[in-house]
Amino acid sequence: MIANATLFDFGILTSAMHNAFMRFTCGRIKSDFRYSNTIVYNNFPWPGFAGEPLSDKHHNAIEQAAQGVLDARAHFPESSLADLYDPLTMPPALLKAHHKLDTAVDAAYVPSGGKKAYASDAERVAFLFELYQRITSLLPASTSKKGKRS
Repeated sequence: MIANATLFDFGILTSAMHNAFMRFTCGRIKSDFRYSNTIVYNNFPWPGFAGEPLSDKHHNAIEQAAQGVLDARAHFPESSLADLYDPLTMPPALLKAHHKLDTAVDAAYVPSGGKKAYASDAERVAFLFELYQRITSLLPASTSKKGKRS
């Protein structure tokens, strides 16, 4: 539970970006994920935390896409979340809404050095760990300057 959570929070936490990070960093009990606020949530590099402010454009796009996911779910009031997210029977409208959300979230990371699209969750996690390192490093970001050779 997140007190006073917004559509933006919901959008980030249900995105492919956060889910890739979660699957890599959280523990497990049997085959179930064990989501921890201290290991997963608190260490997740949210867009805009690396010094590049999150634009209103990106914030609003994530909120609108998150609302689109909720609206798509609302078309199936008799279905449980397990039914809605079964990979074999997921409604196409819900899948499309999640793709739109993932696109909006990915775009929010571009100012921090992210890609517009990722080929795999491994690419997402690699980027997030690089971003996390930049955010938490006590050293200034390295800049490669080419000096004149004599």
